[in-house]
Amino acid sequence: MTAAYAALAGVAGLLFGSFFNVVAHRLPRGESIVSPGSRCPSCETPIRPYDNVPVLSWLWLRGRCRSCGEPISPRYPLVELGTGVLFAAVVLSKGADRDAWLGLLFVSILVPVTLIDLDHRIIPNRIVVPGALAGAVIVALLDLDALPEHLIAAVAAGGFFLLAVLAYPRGMGMGDVKLAGLMGIFLGRAVAPALLVALLSGTLIGALIIARKGAKEGRKTAVPFGPFLALGGLAGLFAGDEIVDWYQDTYL
Repeated sequence: MTAAYAALAGVAGLLFGSFFNVVAHRLPRGESIVSPGSRCPSCETPIRPYDNVPVLSWLWLRGRCRSCGEPISPRYPLVELGTGVLFAAVVLSKGADRDAWLGLLFVSILVPVTLIDLDHRIIPNRIVVPGALAGAVIVALLDLDALPEHLIAAVAAGGFFLLAVLAYPRGMGMGDVKLAGLMGIFLGRAVAPALLVALLSGTLIGALIIARKGAKEGRKTAVPFGPFLALGGLAGLFAGDEIVDWYQDTYL
């Protein structure tokens, strides 16, 4: 039965992924994410409903606009497919019950935040602030006794990154601080391994850039940190509690 619900969640994720593409494109430009409807990014011709089916439309149109023939980035179907996979994975991991709602909302925040940070190097308050509030409400509804732990994790994670920003302001921004705090609300104690994964992956990519471009040019290369936080957030969502339990059983 869980597999069937996971499949339904996957289909919902495809649809949400299509919407997240719209959010990532329009929100930083100050445009409405509701109207007008989807349109070609090149000629701005409205996209017909039968040309707006997640993943499949891109495939049967061979990645081009029906009206102008201009290429449409493969990022669109990849985001749709990736969101579908993540939605299904949340249900498979958390179960087909209310415990999955927190994970689904978390993924729904991380995907557009990652896209926007990659494109514009900003993490919008219009996503993070209401997302954090919604996360706290869901935690309280699911397990009120767990809310203090999640709030403490949010303060600790956000405070840690605030100190990093104050010490090295060119490395991160306040958007990263807020996103780390949001991760604490959603993950609770699992935010610790999530931040570790984010820092390790960010350091690895930085080292690879320096190795390719040289130390002088590599240090000048701006790399948004939000995607690394999102990667860590997913690690914390799917394996964070297990990692914390393993650490406590092994070393404490």
